[in-house]
Amino acid sequence: MSLILACLCAAGVLLAVSPLLWPTSGRAPRAARGGGALDGLRLRLALAGMPGVPVSAFIAVSGIVGLTFGALAQAALGVVALAAAVTVVGAVLPTLVVSMRASARRRANRAVWPDAVDQLVASVRSGLALPDSLATLAHVGPPATRPAFTAFERDYRVTGNFQRSVDTVKERLADPVADRILETLRMAREVGGTDLTRVLRALAASLREESAIRSEVAARQSWVTNAARLGVAAPWLVLLLLATRPEAAQAYNSPTGVTVVVAGLVVSVIAYRLIRRLGRLPEEKRWFR
Repeated sequence: MSLILACLCAAGVLLAVSPLLWPTSGRAPRAARGGGALDGLRLRLALAGMPGVPVSAFIAVSGIVGLTFGALAQAALGVVALAAAVTVVGAVLPTLVVSMRASARRRANRAVWPDAVDQLVASVRSGLALPDSLATLAHVGPPATRPAFTAFERDYRVTGNFQRSVDTVKERLADPVADRILETLRMAREVGGTDLTRVLRALAASLREESAIRSEVAARQSWVTNAARLGVAAPWLVLLLLATRPEAAQAYNSPTGVTVVVAGLVVSVIAYRLIRRLGRLPEEKRWFR
């Protein structure tokens, strides 16, 4: 029995230190972290146009915002349970703002990618090399994507490494549509071919059709998200108004009042997440990372 326990302990120690003894090289670690919460937050920051913000710093700022909101609520209302709820909301608020900004940038980029592909087709047909064709998007491409391709042009002129420069612009854009376009150009540069312009035209047509369908569906489903926000915010606004009265604050500080506030917070979060999930359109995943 002692031998079996010793073997199990040794196996556990070996599994614990195996990432340090045999680290994975290349791009596999990034793909392996794709399902983690930190990687999802890192991706949202990149989509929101803040790829250089460390996740740890963002989490720290979120905590500070939550504590500040909670302290202000406690000082103004004197309801412990309500101050705790405001602290949670304040801590989540930066993430919600980043997610909204990321969604807005993704919608805006989805509308301009067909024009960028058309510009690529024109550059390729004019006889420019693929790196030069991609670099032209820094000057004549859609304004929303010019900073990323300016970084590509600068990195390619310094290193002369097309593969590395493509990876750099992919990380800055963090967009699945951009991944498809850039991987198409990468494959064309590696293996060659005469059908690149035809493939890019087909891709542009597909992107325009997809953008039109998504815009129509999003317009019809916008009432779902608006109803979710109104349905969650209205009870809490009423609760804040009631908590300004001393007798209401005393009631909410009782065990029953704390239970009501906590239960309301849990129900509000679940209901909001459920309605958002029902009204959310499926987003394309980044397969070429």
